Amino acid sequence: MSIAERARRRGAPRTSSKSGARQRLLPAGAAALCCLVTGCTVGPDFVSPAPPPVSGYLPASRQPSGTGAQRMHLGADVSAEWWALLGSRGLNNLIQRGLAQNADIKAQEAAIRAAQAMALAQRGALFPTVDANYNFTRQKVPTESQASNAASGASIYSVHTAQLTVGFVPDVFGGTRRLIEVANTQVEIEQIRRQAAILTVTTSIALAAIQESSFREQIAVTRRLVDAQEQVLNLLKRQENVGQISSQDVVAQETAVAQAKLLLPPLERQMNQQRNLLAVLTGAFPSDYNFNEFDLKSFKLPRDLPVSLPADLVRQRPDILVAEASVHVVNAQVGIAIANRLPQIKIAGNVGSAASAFSKLFGGGTALWTIAGDVVQPMFDGLSLYYKQKAAEEALVQAVEQYRGVVLVAFQNVADTLVALDADSKAVTAAAAAENAAARSIQLLRNQLEQGQISLPNLLVAQQAYLQTSLARVQAESSRLANTVALFQALGGGWWKHEIAMASAHAHE
Repeated sequence: MSIAERARRRGAPRTSSKSGARQRLLPAGAAALCCLVTGCTVGPDFVSPAPPPVSGYLPASRQPSGTGAQRMHLGADVSAEWWALLGSRGLNNLIQRGLAQNADIKAQEAAIRAAQAMALAQRGALFPTVDANYNFTRQKVPTESQASNAASGASIYSVHTAQLTVGFVPDVFGGTRRLIEVANTQVEIEQIRRQAAILTVTTSIALAAIQESSFREQIAVTRRLVDAQEQVLNLLKRQENVGQISSQDVVAQETAVAQAKLLLPPLERQMNQQRNLLAVLTGAFPSDYNFNEFDLKSFKLPRDLPVSLPADLVRQRPDILVAEASVHVVNAQVGIAIANRLPQIKIAGNVGSAASAFSKLFGGGTALWTIAGDVVQPMFDGLSLYYKQKAAEEALVQAVEQYRGVVLVAFQNVADTLVALDADSKAVTAAAAAENAAARSIQLLRNQLEQGQISLPNLLVAQQAYLQTSLARVQAESSRLANTVALFQALGGGWWKHEIAMASAHAHE
């Protein structure tokens, strides 16, 4: 089944394939007789695992409150271009550039083409092989001990032989069809990996842009903090000059200024590193990156967030689909191992002409042909083929458990993101309240300063507190935007809609 077909049918009830690894097989003789008559395919047929029997991602007691600026809509579809919900034209342009030029996406597209070519090559095993051959020999035979093969009886003669050789291995037990099944599934795996690469690139670009804007605003707030600290320092130095305070107060403030300045280099480094990352994600060298700078005000917080149903999540997350396809591959390999233990049938033949001169080829009396059949039933090989089958069956059990592990981690990703968004909402509310309170405090202190009730250092200290609350608010807002992107990533993005659109477009061509 193609990716687009899986997308159309996502959420449909499916039975588990776990029992396939333990399937009891017919006795070898009965299986061989059955397949000789019907041409069946031995081994368990793959069936997609059933969706997990859960209805949510968190216990009812720990569900997000949903009272913040964002509302969760369980069962809603993820937009195909979810990044547009962030409302940044610059981000949209950057992601489009990344989709067109990212090296990982282009490499995965080449991997798809390679897998498709290998699948077509494997399909050729269903057809006979035909080889054309021409052979020329000239030889001498000892006349005393061996009669000449030449019609003239000459001891020195030539032989020209031209023939077509046909070989065919009937796929009686389906081993070749299982190999084709593996090759086709490998194509699907590479297609899903391309979608995983697209999801990784788009979310990485969005996260890097958000982080860049966050660091830029944190730098601006930190510089205002440094300015406020330096204003206090200058005031203290004037007071020291007139003998109002001791030098110890000045030294303490100088230390505070230096500590505030220490905050800037790490922020500037991280901001520039995010821009370097954006360059690479969009297929450019860092020295060539010339996109506009981002700031937090350029992003809009999506108010309504989709949360896919658990039954849908397993049909749309690329990592889960890759794990499922890997189970499919190993499932088919069980059938291959079984087929290898059954009789191997080969048919071969050739037709041509042999003559003493090239001009006499295909003349009267020069025709030759042979036809041969070969059936080989493995009888004893030290149980090698038996244990290869057992190994394939245990590999299937392993793949099923690995699939289950991927599903569990995926559900954890969604649950963690929902919890983070709920905490972010509370953090942004608290940070905004603290910033507003600090702003009101500054206004009150300014009024008191104008009336001569307090000194200037008191106001400057309040300004520092205000800038620190502003810094906390910036970090909380950027964290909520980043975790919003993380939710879209945890849900698998909206890639399946692109696949459906592409499949529909091909269907109408």
